[in-house]
Amino acid sequence: MTLDSRKSVDIIETMENYLSKNRPPVEIRPELDLGYEITGQSVILFEIRPVWNNPSEIQHMPYAKATLVLKNNEWKIYWMRGNLKWYPYDPKPRVKKLSDFLKLVEDDKYACFKG
Repeated sequence: MTLDSRKSVDIIETMENYLSKNRPPVEIRPELDLGYEITGQSVILFEIRPVWNNPSEIQHMPYAKATLVLKNNEWKIYWMRGNLKWYPYDPKPRVKKLSDFLKLVEDDKYACFKG
């Protein structure tokens, strides 16, 4: 199920505000940048960087995901482990607001999202 247009606009606004505050300086963005994508009811945060052995190829490396559960109006939080599979973020598996998810990612108290 996809999100309605109002919810999508709210999500995009929240994510764009987050990126404007947290992206690296312009001069290093060709080497490391941040991005996000909305897939279905999920928002996925990823790093953008060149492949180490082929700098002309750019890769997106996801590290955090929040999935909206409309029934409960809450976000389930996931982190990507080294095996490239998503796992629930057990210290705080659900939040009410997308901004709360972004705060958890930034704090990264347990070094799950950014290592």
